[in-house]
Amino acid sequence: MNKENKFLKLALSLLFDAIGYLSFLFPGLGEITDVVWAPAAAFLMAKMYKGNKGKIAAAVTFIEEAMPGLDVIPTFTLMWLFTYVFTSSKEKKTTIEV
Repeated sequence: MNKENKFLKLALSLLFDAIGYLSFLFPGLGEITDVVWAPAAAFLMAKMYKGNKGKIAAAVTFIEEAMPGLDVIPTFTLMWLFTYVFTSSKEKKTTIEV
């Protein structure tokens, strides 16, 4: 994966987490916006990250956005970190060169 795509995903992750935080600006109205944002966020997560990893992240994102009080967790940014920071270093160590 090229670096531009990697950092585009980071920018999108930060943007989508910020959109999730917008519900805190409108007390009472925030729960209504979460009804719309939770499935949208899950869909976006599944599109950003393919395979089983993306499906699991989409389910976690849906639950996190739908449950009151859990909106503070930056799931998009955490998924980016898991994908490009933590997992990448482990994969490099386990690669066998022939």
